[in-house]
Amino acid sequence: MTVEPGATPVPVVLFLVGTDHHPFTRMVRWADEYARTRGGKVRVVVQHGPTAPPDVAEGFVLVPHAELLALIGDADVVVCHGGPATIVEVRRNGTMPVVVPREPSRGEHVDGHQQRFARRMGEEGLVLLCEEQDAMDAALDRALGDPSWLAVVDEDERARTRRAVDAVGAVVEGLTAAAGRRRGRDRQRVRRP
Repeated sequence: MTVEPGATPVPVVLFLVGTDHHPFTRMVRWADEYARTRGGKVRVVVQHGPTAPPDVAEGFVLVPHAELLALIGDADVVVCHGGPATIVEVRRNGTMPVVVPREPSRGEHVDGHQQRFARRMGEEGLVLLCEEQDAMDAALDRALGDPSWLAVVDEDERARTRRAVDAVGAVVEGLTAAAGRRRGRDRQRVRRP
């Protein structure tokens, strides 16, 4: 995203519906509604695939993979369908995706594997699952207000942090035990006549 010097950057919300041949009109409508209600304060970009393009938000059918990764990298928040490859790409970029899984009952997919996968990932804390528009809107507003909220800390970093916390805890326990032993000796010395 190019920003003029001195200008405040406009946050970008990227919607990715994927490449499945089933239309995902519901997500495109949600993107349009979000763009409409935010009145230009947010740039909403939609990769809509074979679904009809958005009316308000910016739209594109598909882009080469390298350009898609650049779009993901430039976005402040990414909303995507429940496809595992898309979720992994967004997480790999350091952002927890807001996931709206396709629903087969609406003709958005052949089966419920996206719902099952997205729900499991949500339970594990690896995605933010939003199956209702109000929940998605609230999540987007919160994420734009607090950019660190959906930041992904890689597992290696989490493991290093856990080890560091454990090491500090061991040092504190050792110091506390040593202080307790000293206090006990000091009490014994004071009590002797």
